[in-house]
Amino acid sequence: MTTVKLGFIVNPIAGMGGKVGLKGTDNVLKEAIARGAEPIAPKRATEFLQKLKENSLDTSIQLLSCPGIMGEKEAEAASFNVHTLPMRIAEATTAADTRNAVKLLKTSKVDLIVFIGGDGTAKDVLDAMQGSTEPPVLGVPAGVKMYSGIFAINPSDAVDVVLAFANSQAEITEFEIMDADEEAIRNDTLTVRLHGFMRGPFLPMHIQGSKEASPETVDERDNQIAIAKFIIEEMHPDETYILGPGTTVKRIAELLGTEKTVLGVDIYKNGTVILDVDEKTILREVDDWQRACIIVSPIGHQGILLGRGNQQISPKIIQKVGKGRIIVAATKNKLQSIEGDVLRIDTGEPKVDSMLKGYVRVVTDYREWRLVKVE
Repeated sequence: MTTVKLGFIVNPIAGMGGKVGLKGTDNVLKEAIARGAEPIAPKRATEFLQKLKENSLDTSIQLLSCPGIMGEKEAEAASFNVHTLPMRIAEATTAADTRNAVKLLKTSKVDLIVFIGGDGTAKDVLDAMQGSTEPPVLGVPAGVKMYSGIFAINPSDAVDVVLAFANSQAEITEFEIMDADEEAIRNDTLTVRLHGFMRGPFLPMHIQGSKEASPETVDERDNQIAIAKFIIEEMHPDETYILGPGTTVKRIAELLGTEKTVLGVDIYKNGTVILDVDEKTILREVDDWQRACIIVSPIGHQGILLGRGNQQISPKIIQKVGKGRIIVAATKNKLQSIEGDVLRIDTGEPKVDSMLKGYVRVVTDYREWRLVKVE
C-alpha cells in the first residue's frame, strides 16, 4: 500500500467576500461579516477530506495539519485521523499563521502540501516556501477569485490529483502564482501581477491553470459586439437579467445604453440597471424567477462558468433561475483557449453543479452558437 505524508492547511476566512459582493476578503473581513457573510473554506475542506478518505482505499494518508479551524476541526468533521502541528493560532487567523504552518510542514518532510483558500493563500504559501521546490503544493479553491494556476477545479478533482500523485501518475510542474489587487478590483479595475512560481502536481482536466485575459484586439471587440447584438435581439423587456462579470457581458450593457461593472454582477430590468449587487440584492430585486435570466461568460483558459469571481450568483439563485435560462456568451477566441473544450462549474454545491452538467448553448457570434459540454 502506498503511503503519503500530507500537509493540510485551511484558510478559514477565504471566500467570505464573494456572495456579499466584496470581490475578495482581504482587509474587509469585518465588513463581510456585517453583510452576513458565512465561512466557505471549512465546508470545502471537510468535503475534500471526506472524499479523500472514501477514495484512498489503496493509499495510506498520514495527515498533518494546523490546530483548530485551520485544519484540525475539519479533519475531525470528516472523521479523519490527524496529527496536529505544534503551533498556536489566534482566534482571528492571519497570513502569518499560514506561513508558519508551511515552515513546520517542510520541517516535517511532508510529501505534499494541500491548502484550502484563494490567491492570497497561495501567495502566503509561496512566500513561506522561500524558493524551495519541495514539497510540491496543491490548492483546493475556496477563495473569491483564483487567477493562479495551482488550484484543482474543485475538491473532488483535488482528491483525484492527490491520489494520482501518490501513485506517481501526476507530473510535477511549475504554476504561476498571481497576486490581484483586491482594492483595485473593488474599484472595478483589474490589476494582477505575477508573484512567482510554485511547483505542484498536474493532472490534465483536473487543474484549472492560470486565468487568460481576453485580447484587446479589433477582432475580439467586433466578436463581442456581434454576440451582444444577437443576445439583445433575444431579450424581452419584461424579463430581469442578472449580468455576470467580464468584457463580453459589458458589451451587452453598452449596446443597451446602460452602465455595467466589468468585475461585478449587475441587474438589468425595466430598462434600468442596478450596479454591483450581492446575493441578497438579487434575491430581493427579482420579482418573478420564471422571467429571470443569467448572462455569463466563462473565464479565459480556465473555462469556469460559475463559481469564480461571480459568487454573488449563488447556488440558491441558480436553482431559482434554472439551467434553461442561463445564457452563455463567449468569443471564438475564448472558446479555443479553454482546455479540453469543456466548460466547468464549481458553485460549492455538488447538487447544483450536477444539475448544470451536460451541454449548454454558447453564443459565439451574431446568430451563431455552439453546444459545449459542461463538466
